Amino acid sequence: MVVKRPPEAFISVEKIEREWQRLGFTAPPDLKKAEEEFSQLEEILRQEGAEILYLPADERTTLDSIYTHDPVLITEAGAIILQMGKKERAGEPEAFEDALKSWGLPTFGRLSGKATAEGGDLLWLDEKTLVTGRGFRTNQEGIDQLQEILQPLGVKVLAYDLPYWAGPGEVLHLMSFISLLDVDLAVVYKRLLPVAFYKLLLERGIELIDIPEEEFPTQGCNVLAISPRRVVILRGNPVTAKRLRQAGCFVYELPGEEIAFKGSGGPTCLTRPLLREKVS
Repeated sequence: MVVKRPPEAFISVEKIEREWQRLGFTAPPDLKKAEEEFSQLEEILRQEGAEILYLPADERTTLDSIYTHDPVLITEAGAIILQMGKKERAGEPEAFEDALKSWGLPTFGRLSGKATAEGGDLLWLDEKTLVTGRGFRTNQEGIDQLQEILQPLGVKVLAYDLPYWAGPGEVLHLMSFISLLDVDLAVVYKRLLPVAFYKLLLERGIELIDIPEEEFPTQGCNVLAISPRRVVILRGNPVTAKRLRQAGCFVYELPGEEIAFKGSGGPTCLTRPLLREKVS
């Protein structure tokens, strides 16, 4: 699991002050409190047996680089280096690739030209099906290039249009309203689900846990599955947490005022899984 700690992402109070408004944070993160929150995430990952790899500080990146899910897509053959739809994050994919090289991990492909795609818009439904959200962060050229890159692996890319929502200045990823928790379980905010995607989920026999209206702004849908039904949700979503437990999930509740809410990224955004053991 790849993460980037606040000291390496936020760097200093001065950097936070320079960048937070330009990046669309709701308020400047408190570096010390952010470290305390993040250490709880690290402890959860360790308890669950995850191996943690840390991205280093990099002058090409901003505060947003704490959200390590977005710059790359991981396949069975290696990483696909993406191009960010948010121009302020343009340096992250290259910085991430350099870290992958230092760990001896291969690159399988990369986006080029005007193609954009962000990890938050890319959801593996199964080993051969990648669902993509076409919106302000991921464009059609990005989707086409991903299909071309993934063709040799026998992967089919399905694309669904995302709604305008709050416009290009506010992040809305595909995974803003769905998180897979198991092969047959997902947490969703149905009001934003494209109808064709909703029908596909039902056809696949995936049980859908719907979050309440009041817990969408607090990222009730942004749930990290460390392993099947072993999940992390942000504290402040009690109804969703209860529904997850009722569906048989073991639920960790993570404080996220500094590392999540202010930057509009939750537990899934804060992590980039590289390899998962298959569960029979």
